[in-house]
Amino acid sequence: MKTELQNEHYWLQKLVGDWTYETEVRMELDQPPEKATGTESVRSLKGLWILAEGQGEMPGCGTATIMMTLGYDPQKQRYVGTWIGSMMTHLWVYDGELDAAERVLTLNTEAPAMNGEGKMAKYKDAIEFKSDDHRVMTSHVLGDDGEWHKFMIANYQRKQ
Repeated sequence: MKTELQNEHYWLQKLVGDWTYETEVRMELDQPPEKATGTESVRSLKGLWILAEGQGEMPGCGTATIMMTLGYDPQKQRYVGTWIGSMMTHLWVYDGELDAAERVLTLNTEAPAMNGEGKMAKYKDAIEFKSDDHRVMTSHVLGDDGEWHKFMIANYQRKQ
């Protein structure tokens, strides 16, 4: 079952390294954003997967640890992955694609709505490389109004 690396796998390797990040999170759309900072360490699993572990402040939750996996499934021709955090029990499952310019990876998922009513909501996270040492992740949730609402932006800087 040996898998040959695809160009999409090589793109993921840009994430490998140690990073610091600053976030702005808006937990409620009518509230001002809260800022937080943290660190992330990303490693490769034989070039096919990346494993990211982050630690930092999570607005409303205190210190949190997160884990993300990302890979590329040639059969589906889609990026796939997962996200978990120490502040919740839900496993976020990602399905995504890279834009034509190969700068933005958009990951789609479904998870509990932020309003705490127990309903599920659609989310999309976009990872964009501004340079080799600077990337931005922007998170959106699909509102009841049918519009995508940005609720989080994180700027990552590679540690030198």
